[in-house]
Amino acid sequence: MNIVGKLYRWRRRHFSEQSFVLMLAVVVGVLAGLAAVALKTLVFYGGRWVSQFGAMTPFGGNVMMLLFPLVGILLTVLFVRYIVRGDIGHGLPSVLLAISRKRSQLPSKNMYTSLIASTLTVAFGGSVGLEAPIASTGSAIGSNIGRWFHLRPKYVRLLLGCGAAGAIAGIFKAPFAGILFVLEVFMFDLTATTALPLLISALTAASVAYFTMGTDVQFHFEVTHPFALSQLPYYAVLGVFCALVSLYFLRTTDKVEGLIARLRNPWAKVAVGGVVLGLLIFLFPPLYGEGYGMLSELLKGDSTSLFTHTVYTSWAGNAWLTLGVLFALILLKAVATATTIGSGGVGGTFGPSLIVGGLSGYFVAMLSNELGFAPQDTANFALVGMAAVMTGVMHAPFMATFLIADITGGYQLLVPLLTASAVTYLCVSPFEHHSIYARKLAKKGDLLTHDKDASAWRLLDMSSLVETNFVIVRSGDKLRDLIDAIQNSKRNLFPVLSEDDKFLGVIVLDDVRKIMFRSDLYDTVTVDELMHPLSEGDLVRSSDNLRDVVEKFRVGNRYNLVVIDENERYLGFLSRANTFSAYRRFISSTSDE
Repeated sequence: MNIVGKLYRWRRRHFSEQSFVLMLAVVVGVLAGLAAVALKTLVFYGGRWVSQFGAMTPFGGNVMMLLFPLVGILLTVLFVRYIVRGDIGHGLPSVLLAISRKRSQLPSKNMYTSLIASTLTVAFGGSVGLEAPIASTGSAIGSNIGRWFHLRPKYVRLLLGCGAAGAIAGIFKAPFAGILFVLEVFMFDLTATTALPLLISALTAASVAYFTMGTDVQFHFEVTHPFALSQLPYYAVLGVFCALVSLYFLRTTDKVEGLIARLRNPWAKVAVGGVVLGLLIFLFPPLYGEGYGMLSELLKGDSTSLFTHTVYTSWAGNAWLTLGVLFALILLKAVATATTIGSGGVGGTFGPSLIVGGLSGYFVAMLSNELGFAPQDTANFALVGMAAVMTGVMHAPFMATFLIADITGGYQLLVPLLTASAVTYLCVSPFEHHSIYARKLAKKGDLLTHDKDASAWRLLDMSSLVETNFVIVRSGDKLRDLIDAIQNSKRNLFPVLSEDDKFLGVIVLDDVRKIMFRSDLYDTVTVDELMHPLSEGDLVRSSDNLRDVVEKFRVGNRYNLVVIDENERYLGFLSRANTFSAYRRFISSTSDE
């Protein structure tokens, strides 16, 4: 017997499933924290090694920047195709799909493949973030630990969330941001059952990160210019600007990925994506990799970092040219991110949304200052912009707010953070109802949301509920044929079909009882005479939404509905009892209580 099997039996004897989950939350937190540390370390040293190879042109600019992204994407694709030999499921949409459709089960290979693939991509300059790969890795760790110990689906889902919370908490050393990430992005409900395991996992992962990497956080920054109430309108304007940037980011990433997807040959995608990305990075080096180094310099008030190793280094110091470069970076970061992902690189949009938000905030503050409005602190605006664009792109205002609060080590900016995030969310939500991770799944009807009732009817597979053990009869059959059908059936309904299987009506056993023993009628009465043609309210088409089906059960007080396809061909029956039993099972399996 293997060690997991022994632990499983020991657990069954000594702990309840809920108590055991609390213990596993610690384990998941440790592993997710170590995974976050490993990824950041690998990318740091990998990037340092790659940066040794440089060749400056006479006009400035590192010509190797034209080559690095192509090499990184090529190595990533080779790793995925010939070592992993399949989809590595690095994106958060794959995690959301697993939660909705796959009982929260993720392949065990997902616990390490994203770490390696995203390292290859980002270390060589891929313009993506590490947060989505590490969150996917943490999710896979939690999911597989839950599956190894044969936990019920709702606890597997909870440990999956613990892994994601721990991963985000570990990479940013921000426990509350990790918890809120799971609640808002993965759409968990905050209940007594979920709160404690998520908190334990996030705190454990953050502690592991502190212990192994020290106390510095990603953007350690102390607010030196406190917020004044008179600045509130400016932060509201920033919120509007960030809403426009968020919509641009969402639409542009979709468009660029769609354009690259038209290339059927994967090597053509690598070539085109690598060349385009290399050219963008050569012209705008801040697009290289995650971009956090450049953002950290901006938070310190040093905009000259935007011009380092560029062909326009001489522009540094000119405020209006700096604004032009900032605006170009805001527009091009979305293109660079989508190009990296679409051509085969592995990474996420979490980090790029932070970068674009920081650039947007800095741009608005600097523009305001140059136009002669009331002076605004560029660092504060950059921090608030980070939260605002993250809110617009990810639909996670509280996670974004508390992440920036953790970065600044306090809540001096809480009011402007909430103001800008709220304005951005209100402006974006009418146009984009879901986050960048969930929008495609929502269009396909594959998304489990906070509204478990609506999700149940959307995600339940109607075809699996169709009952087909009804004996059919054909138009023109005699009563004798119907009596044979009755003898061979355990049901009291008999669908009547044409020769080409089109549904015509139904015969109810009660209507036949009075004549079923009249042998003199066996060859004179036809099923067409006994058939009840059904109205539209009795029929369901295979393409119908299950929620509309439930409404037919309710309005007509019916116990059975006939299911037909788009060509009126008979498929089976849906029963009221079976449909609502499936609904109750779904709610029970997805409930966070």
